[in-house]
Amino acid sequence: MQRIICVLSLLIVSLALSGQTINSEWGRNDQRGAINRIGPAEIISAAGLIKEGIIIELGHTYDEQLMLSKNRSYQLDIPDSLRFGPRGRNKIVYNVELVQGTLSQIGTQFDGLGHVGRRNAQGEDIYYNGFKGSDIVTEKGLVKLGIENVGAFFTRGILIDLPYYKQVRYLEKGYKITFDDLMSTLRKEQVDIRQGDVVLIRTGIGQFWNEPGVFNNAPGLELKAIKWLAQQKVVMIGSDNNAVEAISDNGENSLQGHEELLINQGIYLFENLNLEQLSEKKVYEFAFSYAPLKLRGATGSPGNPIAIY
Repeated sequence: MQRIICVLSLLIVSLALSGQTINSEWGRNDQRGAINRIGPAEIISAAGLIKEGIIIELGHTYDEQLMLSKNRSYQLDIPDSLRFGPRGRNKIVYNVELVQGTLSQIGTQFDGLGHVGRRNAQGEDIYYNGFKGSDIVTEKGLVKLGIENVGAFFTRGILIDLPYYKQVRYLEKGYKITFDDLMSTLRKEQVDIRQGDVVLIRTGIGQFWNEPGVFNNAPGLELKAIKWLAQQKVVMIGSDNNAVEAISDNGENSLQGHEELLINQGIYLFENLNLEQLSEKKVYEFAFSYAPLKLRGATGSPGNPIAIY
């Protein structure tokens, strides 16, 4: 059965590269992708994982010390023009901040389905569900696949803690996490993967957040491992690195993990997570909650997802 699924996946990619439209399993007009797998049963099941009533925040702080990719920026100011008061007999004063930058794709960032597309043989940029870039990408944002279509996540989350399995502090630069690594870690943690899950991958490099060069050639998932996770019908894969996948796994190709998940499968990505507390407390199964900002036309969203157990 697994071999048949792999063959079908390869066929889907082949059709995409030939320029043919691939429609989502949720219909040709779907803009929500794998989050459609989260229904009442998944929500109720996730709520049942909350035993101690403890929340762990999984997002890093946004500030001007962020390690930013080329052409991305972040700045927060409270200028004089946005300081108000005193007003009223009680002399109330208040402040409003001005935030500037590439807010949806910096720091702890959630990748939406309009973030990555693929150019076909006809020169058309194709995104999830066959949407064409010429139809949906404008200077004012995405007309389709904008982040406002996603909705809120509340489902079972699992942590696959690779350094815990390998008994190291962190994975070395360039390390490619394999299918065998995933299976061995899951066995050690005594956790399985279920349809509708959010899967978080810890490499250990998140503990060096904001150190110069930390994400150069960062460890991450190899493509075969990504395809296997997609076959489990998860809704999201996140990691403490900057791309989830191992960039060094691409060879002559670029961002094949993003291509497989966002374009082919409609599965979301969450990058630059803080997974250290989950690891320290050995929490491998939990309720996962996150709601992206409803930024109309945006390719992604900042945020602070939480694990509750």
